[in-house]
Amino acid sequence: MKPRQDAKPEHDDEQPRLAVLIDADNAQPAVIEGLLEEVARYGVASVKRIYGDFTSTRMTQWKQALLKHSINPVQQFAYTSGKNATDSSLIIDAMDLMYTRRFDGVCLVSSDSDFTRLAQRLREEGLTVYGFGERKTPDAFVQACDKFIYTEVLRNAPEPAPAKPAKKAAKKTASKPAPTPEKATPGGDRNEALPLRLIRQAIDETGDDQGWAFLGSVGSYLNKVRPDFDTRLYGYRKLSDLFKAHPKHFGIEERGGEGASKRFFVRNAG
Repeated sequence: MKPRQDAKPEHDDEQPRLAVLIDADNAQPAVIEGLLEEVARYGVASVKRIYGDFTSTRMTQWKQALLKHSINPVQQFAYTSGKNATDSSLIIDAMDLMYTRRFDGVCLVSSDSDFTRLAQRLREEGLTVYGFGERKTPDAFVQACDKFIYTEVLRNAPEPAPAKPAKKAAKKTASKPAPTPEKATPGGDRNEALPLRLIRQAIDETGDDQGWAFLGSVGSYLNKVRPDFDTRLYGYRKLSDLFKAHPKHFGIEERGGEGASKRFFVRNAG
């Protein structure tokens, strides 16, 4: 029996192939390094394209970032005032790439709700859609993606200023405790309140008869219910760090051996 002509080819490696499509009009060049590092967590960026009018002075910073990160610019002239040709070109390319059957997912980098239907259509075809945008991104676009990452958490944290040597005559003052390593993440003072109700629900839905739930299952449930759930929004690098920091609300238990064989289980406290 001959294989289907539209079937996806087998990859030489097991990493998903991703197409990264950037709307330069609705994305900031300051996040590109962190964004590509985030994309690498989900697969290989086989295609990297950015769409915009690069004759405009507004695109100066983007032009400087393109060569460094090997991003292919797609020029779109603003033929008519008030009309965005960038959106149309990005959508057409996304559909063309979808029909090649060579990709496992698409990364849409924009805060524009005009890409909501595109995200839905790509998912209908079986592709995984990763959205990247600012906190102002409309909820419709966020929910249309399998996973949505706010670009604010991808910005490089500012380097701390070197501490000045204390003078001998200086009075002793109470110093604030240094942040724990797991909380030293982008976001700083902008960390949001923990969604306890949602997390408790995730544990209840994925837990066993004793209330213990595998950490990976909890994370998967949270992402399905809230595509924009990200522990970095609450000041933690990993989900396990979040649970460890809240012993009053959650219990956490390590099972298995060392290294990769170690598994975390959590349950609601009280």
